[in-house]
Amino acid sequence: MPVDPERDRRIARRRRLLIIETVLVLAISLGQSAWYSILRIIERMTRGVPLAKQTSTLNASVTPGRPWLDLGYQLSDIAFGVVPALLAIYLLATVNPPRGGVRHRLGLVGPRWGHDLGAGVVIAAAIGIPGLGLYAASRALGINTTVQASALQGAWWVIPVLILAAVMNAVLEETVMIGYLITRWLQVGWSTLTVVLASALIRGTYHLYQGWGGFLGNVVMGAVLGLIFTRTRRLLPLVVAHTVLDVVSFVGYALLAPHLSWL
Repeated sequence: MPVDPERDRRIARRRRLLIIETVLVLAISLGQSAWYSILRIIERMTRGVPLAKQTSTLNASVTPGRPWLDLGYQLSDIAFGVVPALLAIYLLATVNPPRGGVRHRLGLVGPRWGHDLGAGVVIAAAIGIPGLGLYAASRALGINTTVQASALQGAWWVIPVLILAAVMNAVLEETVMIGYLITRWLQVGWSTLTVVLASALIRGTYHLYQGWGGFLGNVVMGAVLGLIFTRTRRLLPLVVAHTVLDVVSFVGYALLAPHLSWL
């Protein structure tokens, strides 16, 4: 191909703009969470209390004793939580869209919906069962906090809200960290291995607040999901798998914690 300096400048400029775009999307979503998790783990490590004796609380009540107002807060967090995912899809569709369109690029087209659901359940089992072992081992080694997966209690809406929160987490994380970032960084020209590892490291970092076990487990999970996506080009199985993992964690904890002192 003959040398075309103007074309090369356009390509370089487009790549810079795409990198800036991904940084901004991360800065208002999971990248921001990663930064605060770094600060959180520094605070935890310098607190003077062993990490194993600290607790990380998820799905906490905002207004204890005022269930209807608390429900409003919980639903608002869920609704606003999916906005970065919607923004990421919008940007993919309107700014340098991938060949074939966003739906095709993310595999959000039929007729494999049933296969995607089944694959998601299988992926959840393959990740979740070893993940429980890693969590137990990291607690035993003193490198992870005790994760309280739900602190919501005493209201009729707790279980539905926990399920919705699980769906929100799955849609947000898999859309942004896998569908969006991997697509954009491949467009920039980075290798598949680079984009998968970078996405996985960011995923692990925004779980650092849980401790080093949570970091390692989520890096591995992110790498596995990233590789699956690069091979299958199907995002839905990853969303299903993440939803199943979080539903089991959140709802299971809410139902069992009152009866099991070791949770």
